[in-house]
Amino acid sequence: MNSKISTRFFSFAAGILVTALTGVIAPAKAQTAGNITGSVRSAAGSAIDYATVTLHRAADSSVVKTEFSDANGAFRFERPADGRYRVSAAQIGFARHWSEPFALPANGSLALPSITLQPSAATALKEVQVIGQKPLFERLADRTVVNVEGSTLAAGNTTLDVLARAPGVTVDGNDNLALRGRQGLLVLIDGKRQPMTGSELADYLRSLPADQLKSIELITNPPAKYDAQGGAGIIAINLKKDQRMGTNGALNASYGRTQYNKFTSGFSGNHRRKNLNIFTSVNYTRRRGFGIRNTYRYFYDSLSAEASSVLQSTSDQRNRIESSDHFLIYKIGADLNLSKNTVLGAAINGFAVPNPRPNGVGTNTSTFYDAPGLVTNYYTALSRTEGFNPNVAGNLNFKHTFGNGTAGSPELTADVDYANYYTHRLQRQTTFFEMSGRPTSTLLGDQTGELIIQALKADYTQALSPKTNLEAGAKASQVSSDNDLLFTNTVNDITTIDLGRTNRFKYDEIITAAYATLSHTLNKLNVQAGLRFEQTVMKGRQLIDSLNFRRDYYQLFPSAGVKYTLSEKHELSASLSRRINRPSYRQLNPFRFVIDPTTSGKGNPDLRPETSYNVELSHTFKQKFTTGLSFSITQNPITDVAQPESDSTTVSQYVNLNRQQYAALTLTAPLTPAKWWSIYNNVVLYYIHYQGSLAGTALNRGRGACSLSSNSTFTFGKGWSAELNGTYESRQRVGFFVFQPFGQVGVGVQKAVLEKRGNVKLAATDIFYTSPLRATSRYNNYQENLFLRRDSRAVTLSLSWKLGNDNSTATNRRSGAEDEKRRAQ
Repeated sequence: MNSKISTRFFSFAAGILVTALTGVIAPAKAQTAGNITGSVRSAAGSAIDYATVTLHRAADSSVVKTEFSDANGAFRFERPADGRYRVSAAQIGFARHWSEPFALPANGSLALPSITLQPSAATALKEVQVIGQKPLFERLADRTVVNVEGSTLAAGNTTLDVLARAPGVTVDGNDNLALRGRQGLLVLIDGKRQPMTGSELADYLRSLPADQLKSIELITNPPAKYDAQGGAGIIAINLKKDQRMGTNGALNASYGRTQYNKFTSGFSGNHRRKNLNIFTSVNYTRRRGFGIRNTYRYFYDSLSAEASSVLQSTSDQRNRIESSDHFLIYKIGADLNLSKNTVLGAAINGFAVPNPRPNGVGTNTSTFYDAPGLVTNYYTALSRTEGFNPNVAGNLNFKHTFGNGTAGSPELTADVDYANYYTHRLQRQTTFFEMSGRPTSTLLGDQTGELIIQALKADYTQALSPKTNLEAGAKASQVSSDNDLLFTNTVNDITTIDLGRTNRFKYDEIITAAYATLSHTLNKLNVQAGLRFEQTVMKGRQLIDSLNFRRDYYQLFPSAGVKYTLSEKHELSASLSRRINRPSYRQLNPFRFVIDPTTSGKGNPDLRPETSYNVELSHTFKQKFTTGLSFSITQNPITDVAQPESDSTTVSQYVNLNRQQYAALTLTAPLTPAKWWSIYNNVVLYYIHYQGSLAGTALNRGRGACSLSSNSTFTFGKGWSAELNGTYESRQRVGFFVFQPFGQVGVGVQKAVLEKRGNVKLAATDIFYTSPLRATSRYNNYQENLFLRRDSRAVTLSLSWKLGNDNSTATNRRSGAEDEKRRAQ
């Protein structure tokens, strides 16, 4: 590790907490601007945390917003439209309480009298359980929330399956996530980035059971307090947390069937007392599946767009891979209340790979034709891969609330993270040349890698006045990566090192950041402005061919938002931000990996970060129906391409184009045709235009597209409920690729059993098998038609049940390594 970089990191890191603590020992005692605040307590006067607090219209008691009380019993609602309201509070074991109707003041915040909950009988308990259930989809001011917990279609499925059905989210053939048609997302799991992108991230999300999810948040234009990474926005995945007092646990198991078996199981438990909570979870996955990748290629002689292209040859390649996944994901930690206002937490989580290790067995058949269509060559290849990628990460977090600890009190949080990721990947491919008579060749690949991530961050919030709020923070992260790849080729029992593929790549990076955000409320207007500073120092070294690079740059990322309440029915908002999407460590790694004898992929150390300016305008009607307009301009957009490397081979890698322009119209319409039937509809109409050049081909094209999703939830009584989900993605362009339309339909039913402590769920996904991906990529001298299919049609039976009591509470657990882990290899 470069000593200068290391010294800079530790010097900056050591100063973060000192800087954050200086000057905040005696903060002003004021409430957050423009909010409705209050607290929930028991008859004995103790705080009740994790109580369900709901804001209702006074006229008809219809629900406006739902929040939960924190560890001090405090709750807060952002200022709604002017009008008269009531607040209800409920918690398991207590009777529901209704406040008296109230009107919002013309200016400033409103502090409600403390709400006291009385113990309830069994009948009241059942009533509270119904009130606390959230809808599957919620459209909030700056994000869409998918409340996965309790969803029938989540049973036995993977996190990636649930994401692919979320409004506006798509997964392309190379497992890249997109939100409203745009790639370049920041993905967080419990506030932490996962150290992978593309297929690695997708494989991890496939190994994480959806039964462990609490919610997914889709944030399209984040404020300055979030990392600037992720030009298209943020996908925040939140895992379940048991909030009950005493010793409790939860079990789940599921069995799914496609052409293969898919089994998942999990356990989570906690032991919670007044000032201490110890928690743990273990999730086990054993799944088999298949993937089909068929490629038809056309090779031309022309390298000029003006010249007439003459077909030279074609090829037909068919790949089928049967995969076996075997993972164990674990977590253990504790939260300690040092005082009424101070909490110290620690957690260790890991990803284990027991035997048999994840592996894949593939078969490739390749046929080559000349221009008239006569076969010129034919061969088959058998491949096998085996992976071993355990990792472990630790987090230490601190939270202190100044003053009396009520809503709006100043708060300081800090996080320290350390993570170590190890990779060992073996690949073997044997090619049989049946037609040409060439001797059989065996290619062996052996890759080992280690990635170490360290991060430190601190955040501070303070109400400067009843109408003005301040948020500020700083962060430093250090990444060190070392990857070694050895390829050998064996022909006629003679083994040689493949120097064209063998390499060693080391990468070091430090990112330091600081931000400040001010928000102010004036009557019906709320304004927020923020600025984030980030400096990046990176160094990459290839030990084989000495192709090294070093980059040192800093950038400013401003953001702003305005929200104006026209009336009780109409609300307008606007936001803008500048964001960055840095290449992942894998995308920068020049290593080459083999897909089949004529298809390979490799990293690109010449990749530059893409930066974007983003603007959003939205209108909300009756706090339900939302219409949004989005615009963005991206410089140096990063996109995945498959380009010709010779007259018979292609290589897949990420490259920078020159410019990308984006515009979208988003319509959200939640409907309730009947008390037992609710529908959430989401439509995104968008246009993306690309400019750039690659392989002698200029790109200056755009295409309009649409993304549709509809989810119906049915409640039949006596513990029965069901879901029906449908998605559709129209024809769309992503760089040089044009994707054909695709979609899927899923249905599920569940029954609550054992006095609602258990659930039995049966779900079927992609029941019409309509989700294969078909894409075409064209250059002046090359065209590729691609067909991809996975075993997405599945029927799954899932069982889950809770152990312990129903006396809930809550403690927030977070982590600070939020910028670099998504980008790691």
